[in-house]
Parts: sequence; C-alpha cells; structure tokens
Amino acid sequence: MWILFACLSALFAGVTSVLAKAGVATTASSVATALRTVVVAAGAWGMAALAGSATDVFAIDARSLLFLLLSGLATGASWLCYFAALSRGDVSRVAPIDKLSTVLTILLALVLLGEAVSAWGMLGIIAITAGTLLMVEPTDLSGLPRALRQGGSWLIYALASAFFAALTSILGKVGVSGVDPTLGTAVRTLVVLAMAWGIVAAQGRTSEVRLIPTRELAFIIASGAATCASWLVYYHALKGGPASIVVPIDKLSILVTVGFSALAFHERFTRRYLVGLAVICAGTVAMVVA
Repeated sequence: MWILFACLSALFAGVTSVLAKAGVATTASSVATALRTVVVAAGAWGMAALAGSATDVFAIDARSLLFLLLSGLATGASWLCYFAALSRGDVSRVAPIDKLSTVLTILLALVLLGEAVSAWGMLGIIAITAGTLLMVEPTDLSGLPRALRQGGSWLIYALASAFFAALTSILGKVGVSGVDPTLGTAVRTLVVLAMAWGIVAAQGRTSEVRLIPTRELAFIIASGAATCASWLVYYHALKGGPASIVVPIDKLSILVTVGFSALAFHERFTRRYLVGLAVICAGTVAMVVA
C-alpha cells in the first residue's frame, strides 16, 4: 500500500504545477499564491489535527519557533517566485529549474552544516545540474546576465524559487528537528499565509480577488488541494515504507509535470530536453542511493 501512496504523492505533486499554471493565466501571481495558501494552510492544520500534533503548538520552544518562522518566510518567498515563474514561462521549463533545490540543499548543508557528500551524492549533483542545463534553452542561458540586470525573467524567478526552497530545508534542519513534521508544516503555512496576503495588500491588489475568473479560481484552489493531498499521502508512504524508495518516487514527480504540461498546454520538447529529463531522473536516483 505504501508504494501506491508514494506514487500518488508524485502524481499530486506533479499535477500541482500544471493546475497552478492554469490559475495564473490572467491573475496576478501574488494574488494566486495568497489564495492558494489559504487552501494549503487549512489542509496542513487538518493533517496536524488528524496526527494529534495540533495541540502541541504551545509547547514549541522559542528556538524552534524562530526557525519555523524563518523557514516559513523562505517557503513563502519560494512559492511567490515559483508562481511568478509559472506566469512568465512554460511549466515544462520551470519545473526542472525547481528541481535544482535538491542540489542547492545538499551544497548548503555541506557549506553551512558541514555534512559530507558521498561519491554517489556528488554524481547526483552533477547529473541533475547537467540535466537541468540540457532542459533549458541555450538562448535563455545566454540571456541570463541581461535578465539579471533588467529583472522579470521566468528563469530568474525559477532560480530564486529553487534557492528559497533549499533555504527552507536548511532552516528546518537546523532548528525544528524536535517538532512533529505535520505541526511544523502547519505553523510554516501560517507564516506563508500572512506573508502572501501582506504582499497582496502592499501591492494594492486585494480588490482583485473578487475579479478573478471562476475558471482560474477553481484551478488555484485545486492546486492548493493537490499540494495538501501530496503531503498527506507522502507522510503515509513514509510511515509504511523505507525512505530510500519513497523519496525517489516522490522526486520523480517531474515526469508527471512534464507529461501533463504536454497534454494540457500542448508544450513540445526537443531531443535535448528529453535527454536532460532522463539525466535528471538518473541523478535523483543516484542521490538517494547515496
């Protein structure tokens, strides 16, 4: 049964990006992120309640709470950047950049926490990085310096999303090891919720919520629900099966994202892109073997 849960986790995680992309066709990415976070926060606290950890929120010590708040801010920044990237670029182009968060997490852990990287882990880092470069168009890479100066490029937002996602993992590793993961996730989502709506208010976009087309609103809500579903089955999979198998299955959600982006948005892929996708998948498996 745990294998089924792991596959469902990859399915829901993969389809989340496609649903999110459909939700920002005309809606501002910051507004979509804020609305989506309402759904995710409700789901996260629901899971914490089911796990029986919600009542432990007042027992969290000050240090852990600080790092939960910091990781929540990093999570919020990652989600905002990811939605901004999706609103500017194809799902199939944004998704592989997001997978760089795995590489960045390991590198940050090496530099900041002194964690060792095995030979398999280093091979995985090289493979994922190389695969990502293959999946990005050469013109996007050559235009990156100019995009950095001008701002607004989907690639910049996607890279920022990967960096903040990696930072989230490091902050969680440093300070919240003693907190139940479902409760820690629930607390972080409250920080993301406050951050997202604060940005919407600062931008003066609060009134735009009422103007969101019904179809896009449905996709935004569905993307939040898909995230909650992915978390739920992922925890069930980890509870019943070995992490060494559950993790790689979940990480291969990129295959689902690419497949659905082709079906839903008719995105087309070059041979170079498909080779890069295969290399990323191989690198992911190598990092788990490590």
